[in-house]
Amino acid sequence: MVTKEENIRLIFGLKIRQLRQEKQLSLQDVAQQAGISVSYLNEIEKGKKYPKANKIAALAQVLEVSYDWLVSLQLNQKLMPIAELLQSDLLTSLPLEIFGIEPSDLIDIISNTPTKISAFISTLIEIARNYDMSVERFYFSVLRSYQEMHENYFEDIERAVDDFRYRLGLMPDSLLQLKDLKDLLSNQYGYVIDEQSLADYEDLQSLRSVTIPGARPKLLINPRLYDNQKAFVLAREIGYQHLEIKDRAYTSSWIRIKSFEQLLNNFYASYFAGAMLIPKTKLVRDMSYFFEQPEWSPRILLTMLNRYQVSPEMLTQRLTNVLPRFFGLSQLFFLRFHHQRGTERFDLNKELHLAGLYNPHGTMLHEHSCRKWVSLNILKDLDQQQRHNNKNTDIVLADVQRSQYFDSENEFVCISLATSAHPSPDTNTSVTLGFLLNEDMKEKILFWNADSVPIRQVGVACERCTATNCELRVAPPLGVQEKLKAKKMLKALAELHQKHR
Repeated sequence: MVTKEENIRLIFGLKIRQLRQEKQLSLQDVAQQAGISVSYLNEIEKGKKYPKANKIAALAQVLEVSYDWLVSLQLNQKLMPIAELLQSDLLTSLPLEIFGIEPSDLIDIISNTPTKISAFISTLIEIARNYDMSVERFYFSVLRSYQEMHENYFEDIERAVDDFRYRLGLMPDSLLQLKDLKDLLSNQYGYVIDEQSLADYEDLQSLRSVTIPGARPKLLINPRLYDNQKAFVLAREIGYQHLEIKDRAYTSSWIRIKSFEQLLNNFYASYFAGAMLIPKTKLVRDMSYFFEQPEWSPRILLTMLNRYQVSPEMLTQRLTNVLPRFFGLSQLFFLRFHHQRGTERFDLNKELHLAGLYNPHGTMLHEHSCRKWVSLNILKDLDQQQRHNNKNTDIVLADVQRSQYFDSENEFVCISLATSAHPSPDTNTSVTLGFLLNEDMKEKILFWNADSVPIRQVGVACERCTATNCELRVAPPLGVQEKLKAKKMLKALAELHQKHR
């Protein structure tokens, strides 16, 4: 991480360089007049060294500014975006090392071309504001990029799970029951598990759990959760303990993200939980059997949910870990939608795109996702079935679709699961895995071309879709119209120049 001390050195160096260049002085000119070496001044400008008070006073005199201004964190208008970035918590909380970037590398980049970097940062900030991107959303975007960069498979956590199982004397593919997890957390880590207290707090009913740290930690679990949800809460808590994670959140849902480190650690503990509840060796065997079927068989997926005692999201998230590594199916995407029952509102609130896939895409865009997606249709079907079954929230549906995109050669086989977003009232959720249809995928998923897999022409969002006479369109194609308008204007300009040349 970039420390605050590094930020102070960098701002000081940027000011020295800026003043020197404004006065058209060379490094040697300033160094000679200030009584320091050229190499030392160069390291000051790059943010690697911070001089003592007497040297700062000498530099201030040479550059004709006050000592107080030089040691302040103020920068002029040209470099103000860099100052805002450096004085925010963003760089201090973002672990650049996970992307292979050392703090010194970043400092060198900013130091070498500060004005250009400042303009670039200013542009990024403006884009973020236009898309209403909060720091929290930025953190989630960074985490998603980190997952995609590693094809969402983390060998060190997989090994940690294997080690944990070995220490407990468990077989690699044995399944843990809810009681096993409670016993582990209580006996191994001294937790008190409370499944009643959260019910007393009306404002906390949407939370699945709250952890109270202490000599004997307490895990408060929402009593309204299904057993598979409770199992995940317990397994994640075990993950925090086994991975020895200290900087963490203590609520199941994010009320406020204090740092990227906490978000990353939550991901690690959640990954541990998924790997512990769904052993990869067993999942690989089950998915091999599923993919070898000549026809689409939703029953197999639903049986897997019951066998592992997990939710649809837990299963599909685990599949994003396993399928690229053990099946070579790396060109896939994951989507999660929430749907308010009885409405036409569908919110895409989680996504993952491996191997650089782009469409469908867009949690940051407030657009209307195509109503022809299986992700949305399965939610409509679920809503209908719940109405006919007295709002039964135990229903789980599975569906499939081949999606052929307008304005793109890409085609995907999309497998979707939907159920209640328990304990959120009157909300359903769907999770979808989409596999790029290529020769490799055709060899792995044999039912891709079965009669039981419907084919639909789809778009990404109504605002960007060129399909004409779409009976399901819920918003005008404003983006397409703007592009068409610009295209016509360019054509007219070309004709104008040709005529008057």
